[in-house]
Amino acid sequence: MKSAIHSSFGETCIVCEEQKEKGIHLYTEFICTECEETMLQTDVEDPKYKFYLKQLKKITIPKIYS
Repeated sequence: MKSAIHSSFGETCIVCEEQKEKGIHLYTEFICTECEETMLQTDVEDPKYKFYLKQLKKITIPKIYS
């Protein structure tokens, strides 16, 4: 069984747009561990909060075809 946080061979983080090795997959996108931790600690009044929301809006839910 794979854990939610794992090591890969470098994927582009949807938030910082840098190649990172560790992180999580959320639907179709990758979020690096550093961005995940920073986002969780960011207050809604912080100007960075809007940036994170903008980046996360890039995530698309995969369509299920029957």
